[in-house]
Amino acid sequence: MSGFWLVILLVAGILFIVISTAKYKLHPFLALLLTAYAIALCAGLPIADTVKTITSGFGGILAYIGIVIVLGTIIGTILEKTGAAITMADFVLRKVGRKRPVLAMSIIGYIVSIPVFCDSGFVILSSLKKSLIQQTGKSAVAMSVALSTGLYATHTLVPPTPGPIAAAGNLHVDNLGLVILLGLMVALVAALAGYLYAEWAGKRYRCAQDDLPRLSDDHEIKALYPKLPSTLNAFLPIIVPIALIALASLLKLLFSGVDNLLLKYVYFFGEPVTALLIGLFFAARLLPEWSKTTLNDWIGQAVKDSGSILIITAAGGALGGVLKASGIGDYLGTMLQSMSLGILVPFVIAAALKTAQGSSTTALVVTSTIIYPLLPALGLDSTLGSVLAIMAIGAGAMTVSHANDSFFWVVAEFSEMDVATAYKSQTVATLVQGIVTITVVALLAWILL
Repeated sequence: MSGFWLVILLVAGILFIVISTAKYKLHPFLALLLTAYAIALCAGLPIADTVKTITSGFGGILAYIGIVIVLGTIIGTILEKTGAAITMADFVLRKVGRKRPVLAMSIIGYIVSIPVFCDSGFVILSSLKKSLIQQTGKSAVAMSVALSTGLYATHTLVPPTPGPIAAAGNLHVDNLGLVILLGLMVALVAALAGYLYAEWAGKRYRCAQDDLPRLSDDHEIKALYPKLPSTLNAFLPIIVPIALIALASLLKLLFSGVDNLLLKYVYFFGEPVTALLIGLFFAARLLPEWSKTTLNDWIGQAVKDSGSILIITAAGGALGGVLKASGIGDYLGTMLQSMSLGILVPFVIAAALKTAQGSSTTALVVTSTIIYPLLPALGLDSTLGSVLAIMAIGAGAMTVSHANDSFFWVVAEFSEMDVATAYKSQTVATLVQGIVTITVVALLAWILL
């Protein structure tokens, strides 16, 4: 098949994924798997190799990233159920000061969404946000948007959130520590952009929570979590695994090729699976008791929640294997290279998918699958280039949150915003975040590559 028809086939595949998931509500797993089969057969892959290509792509991604996704989800669930997220929020409030609650909300969201899904993070922190609105009299719209954009920044850019991890797996990035470090820096800019827009929007828009009566303390939160964990214990499940992964990645860069027993142990404990397992041990210390509820029900629910992410990620790996084998990547990469779009390509694809079907995680998985074969032609086939591609995909995956995104409705409902206000605040805020983030990523690519 000629290169032109291969591109038409790829575009048709993307359109099928978008339309089937957005309009007809087909599960992304089936959409990705059907697309993989269709492209394989239409592109002329030998029938004998089609199933092997799909299953090897499916299994390869699970082997690389599956356990990490499950462990990260379990840690996030424990932090949510035990009130550790509230403890972290209170710590940030004390450091930032209650006179700057909008900034505090942004920082709290930035921290909490590293292990906790942004939807869950907004729900569990909504009581804190509501209490602060009543105590300080600050704009409810500003507080809500600052929290939501802070959560969104790390949700789309920083492992161990499943979306960025899946993207790293699909792009075959071994240095997850570098993804975390760069992700934290880029996400900080994204959160700042969201915070500044939140302050601007808070002066112009109102919602029902602006009319809440004033309170003198946070009694509602204390009633929900009568015994909160200490600040140190709350942060350790996040800090320890990130520190171990980052340390191992840094030493690999500094001592590449050095054969040393101590370094081998550091690398072992810095492997994402090992580091997150250690983080899980620290999270287990937060459990109020060791019972069927905490050891089976809570963890069982987390495993179930991770299941959908796992199969979508693996199906994305299957599609990626087919795209690589079909030769679409080579032709499209050469064409894109002549257009000099570079780092903008993953952003545009992810933004189109996100806007069309709503899920940031799906946008991250599908886009990284499509982009992997194009990395050499886009000039992003180095380790740093691949990490910057993940950042560009993450920027697209936050552009934009609107009515087909569950997070949009979580923010609107828990902030008591009408739809028009939610569009003017939440949707526009994520558009600002996405544009600012890809601008920063493009500058980094221009400087570093």
